[in-house]
Amino acid sequence: MRHADLTAGALLSGRGIVGRSVVSGHLDWVEAAVVGAIQGVAELFPVSSLGHSILLPAVLGGSWARDLDVSAPDSPYLAFVVGLHVATALAMIVYFRRDWVRIVRGLLTSIRDRRVTDADQRLAWLLVGATIPVGLAGLALDHLFRTLLARPVPTAAFLVLNGVALLTVEHLTRRSAPSSPMRRPAPSSGVLDAPTVRLDSPTQVLPDRGRGGVRTTTTPEEQADARLAALPGGRAVLIGAAQILALLPGISRSGVTIGAGLLGRLPHEDAARFAFLLSTPVILAAGVLEFGDLAGPAGAGILGPVLLGSVLSGVGAYLSVWFLTGYFEHRSMRPFGVYCIVAGTACLAWFALR
Repeated sequence: MRHADLTAGALLSGRGIVGRSVVSGHLDWVEAAVVGAIQGVAELFPVSSLGHSILLPAVLGGSWARDLDVSAPDSPYLAFVVGLHVATALAMIVYFRRDWVRIVRGLLTSIRDRRVTDADQRLAWLLVGATIPVGLAGLALDHLFRTLLARPVPTAAFLVLNGVALLTVEHLTRRSAPSSPMRRPAPSSGVLDAPTVRLDSPTQVLPDRGRGGVRTTTTPEEQADARLAALPGGRAVLIGAAQILALLPGISRSGVTIGAGLLGRLPHEDAARFAFLLSTPVILAAGVLEFGDLAGPAGAGILGPVLLGSVLSGVGAYLSVWFLTGYFEHRSMRPFGVYCIVAGTACLAWFALR
């Protein structure tokens, strides 16, 4: 599964933007730095990292447009992408490390006991179920979409569509917000009931049992995860399945997932949190499954640039998720929607006039 918004590129020949020669089969250091930073930032912002990695070389032209072609067969471009995806996923694991420790522990204890008795266990199974659709779709459709649609004009058009979708979701959820039962609850005693529930009845479980059958969540992160664990299983799967749309270049995975969460009556901060948790295994799997590319001919001689781009991608991803988790507590996706429409329209005009 090479989804995870493929970004960046590998130079095969020609000259870099700084005017020095590039050895055939090697990745230019400047381009590695640029596309690595783009991957890290745009992967989590709802603006499509794949869309930007396709449109930027096309707008710059020259060797960038010739060499950074994700649709080219057997391109070393994809070997570079492997390192970027793994670095992005590792940065997100580090940021959500406490959550992932609880989630993985919950999954393992649930398998061991064959029961779901707390929020961490239920959230773990929700993430598993919500990841399956995009995993299957990525294996079946990624190559087809990449070879047929990963070109500048279709990508720019999809970027405009991505912006329209973000604005539409915000408009619909703003109208329905006053009556939405899934809006973030006001602070209370912090004590939530937690009946013990078997795996064949997962939709009733909430936070884990403590003394007297209740548990007090002590951190905002635990409280947020408890709210996400209360999602009905079918709704969580539908939110995860929205990531399939991001196989189309120019459609943002985080954007469509957050949008699906908003339509599923989650508040912005919880929708974003669920989207980021969902994206981690998808991005990591996309990198790990293609890691063999780096060990083959496509990765020969580009280890240094791959490491540079990966470091910048990881740093960018960490800073992005840190910013966005705070941003969505009080703000919407409308600015990103406007940006996508403007950027996509400008690219279409540029390609038409050039």
